[in-house]
Amino acid sequence: MQGEQRAVRARVSGMVQGVSYRVWTRNEAVRLGLTGWVRNERDGSVAALIVGADAAVAAMIDRLWQGPRGALVSKVDVEEASDDVPHDFRIIV
Repeated sequence: MQGEQRAVRARVSGMVQGVSYRVWTRNEAVRLGLTGWVRNERDGSVAALIVGADAAVAAMIDRLWQGPRGALVSKVDVEEASDDVPHDFRIIV
């Protein structure tokens, strides 16, 4: 990876469960060379830890606003994170 390393936690709200948002997120993250995880939350949102090169993380944040076909994203909250760096990108169930 090139550039500064960055880790963020994102919470995506809207119609994001039941539309394969987690699978889509993992696929997009892998394409961008990112590591981390994604999971559904009890409140209907989707949470993710995204780790990688600053430019790739920024691109992933932009993509979270799109989501897969069928998703309707109303909000994406992002905060810097200091979590352990995972070796891959996982869906947490």
